Amino acid sequence: MEATQKRQDVELMQLVTFSIGDEEFGVDILKVQEIIRTMEITRVPRAPAFVEGVINLRGKVIPIIDLRKRFGLQARGHDKNTRIIVIEISNMIVGFVVDSVSEVLRIPASTVEPPPPMVAGLESEYISGVGKLEDRLLILLDLNRLLSREERSVLLQV
Repeated sequence: MEATQKRQDVELMQLVTFSIGDEEFGVDILKVQEIIRTMEITRVPRAPAFVEGVINLRGKVIPIIDLRKRFGLQARGHDKNTRIIVIEISNMIVGFVVDSVSEVLRIPASTVEPPPPMVAGLESEYISGVGKLEDRLLILLDLNRLLSREERSVLLQV
């Protein structure tokens, strides 16, 4: 086995995993600032449809995006499992509403494959790869592609 292959086999990706509907997603733990319970979200007039509004998190106003709406899935009310994952994207802090947060996983980089053209109805542009776990697949999100440049500039004005 080549040295690069050996290194890839032992190179672990550390991911925060969460659910939206029946699908399980993962994001790089280094991008996640914190995970919080839902709180009162202030609606913002004329914001894009997938923007829930803003929250005040320790004196910082953070835009909140509903990933269900972002992915074109049916909206769902928040419940006791709903969480907001606070993430930094392109030097901007954004909160993503997810149905539930599962766990922190360490998976070998070698178990991740490039995304197929369509995964679970999501446009593959948001997906950086698919992790093959023993009994399930984990969709890895590319956070930098989740919001277009125009959408990021709109969020800066929110």
